[in-house]
Amino acid sequence: MSYFLRKIGFYAVALWAALTLNFAIPRLLPGNPVDILLAKLQQRGGTVSPETREAYALLLGGDSSEPLWVQYVDYLKNLLRGDLGVSVSYYPAPVSEVIGQSLPWTVILVGLATIIAAVLGVGLGAFVGWKPGTWLDSLIPATTLLAAVPYFWLALLLTYLLARVLGWFPLQGGYDVVLTPGWNAEFILSAITYGFLPALTIVLASIGGWLLGMRNMMVSTLSEDYILTAEAKGLSPRKILRSYASRNAVLPSVAGFAISLGFVVSGSVITEQVFSYPGIGGRLLGAVSNNDYALMQGLFLFITLAVLGANLVVDLLYGLIDPRTRARS
Repeated sequence: MSYFLRKIGFYAVALWAALTLNFAIPRLLPGNPVDILLAKLQQRGGTVSPETREAYALLLGGDSSEPLWVQYVDYLKNLLRGDLGVSVSYYPAPVSEVIGQSLPWTVILVGLATIIAAVLGVGLGAFVGWKPGTWLDSLIPATTLLAAVPYFWLALLLTYLLARVLGWFPLQGGYDVVLTPGWNAEFILSAITYGFLPALTIVLASIGGWLLGMRNMMVSTLSEDYILTAEAKGLSPRKILRSYASRNAVLPSVAGFAISLGFVVSGSVITEQVFSYPGIGGRLLGAVSNNDYALMQGLFLFITLAVLGANLVVDLLYGLIDPRTRARS
C-alpha cells in the first residue's frame, strides 16, 4: 500500500509543478493578450478607452500588469472552479468550448492511428523477432526509413500522390463542409474519408518504432532460460511464441503504448496543419501566435493531465504485475 501512496503523492507533486510551469511559461512570452485583443478591436474601427481596456482585462481573467503571485492564485482558483477563461484567438468563446470542439477530432484521429500502429508494429515485430535473419528482417530498414522521414514531408508526399494525382481522397479538411456535423452515416463516412490520409501519415511514421522495439525484445527473450526449458519440454513453437516469448517481450511495448496514449491529447500538430484538420494542433498554434494565455493554459492542462495519468496507470500496473517493483521502491 505504501508503494501506491508514494506513487500517487509523487504524481500529485508533479501535477502541481506542471500547473505552475503551465502558468509561468506563457507569461514569459512577449506581448499582452489584452493589448492584442484591443488591437483587433481598433482594426475593426472600434474605440479603445481606459474603461474598455479594464473591461477586457476583467473579461480575460485579470490584467497581466497585476503581480504574478496574484495572477497565480487567481489561476489556481479558476482551475478549481473549472473556469479556463476566455480565448483571445476565438473571442468571445470560452476556452472549454474551443477545446471541446477540437479535442474529439484529435482523440479519434491520433488515438485510432496510434492503436493501429502499435498493434501492427508489435505483431510484426513478434514474428520478425521469432525468425531473426530471415527475409522478414527486410521490413526493419523500410519501416525505420519511414520513421526517419519528417512528418510534414511524408504528409505532403501522400497528399500529392493519393489526393492530387490519383484523387482518391480529399486534400484538406476534416469533413465535407456542406454537411451538418452529427452522428449520421453520411457525416461519419465523410469524416473517415477526410481523416484517412492524416491517419495513414501517423501510422506509417510511427509503426517502425513499435516493430523495431518488439523485434529486439523478442530476440533478447529467446535467449532466456525459460524459453530453452519450454523447448526441452517439447512444447510447440506456436505455444512458445504465444505464451512464453511474446507475453514477456511485449511488456515494454505495453508501457510505451500507455504513454503514447497519454500524448494522444496533444495531437500531431504538423500533420493536422498540413491537412487543415480541425484538431488541437491548429488551436495550439493559433494560441501561441496570438499570445492567447488562456487557451494555451487550457490545452497544456489537458495534455499534462493525459500524460501524467498515463504514466501513473503504468506505474500502478507494474506494481501489481511485478512485485519486485514494489520491493525496490
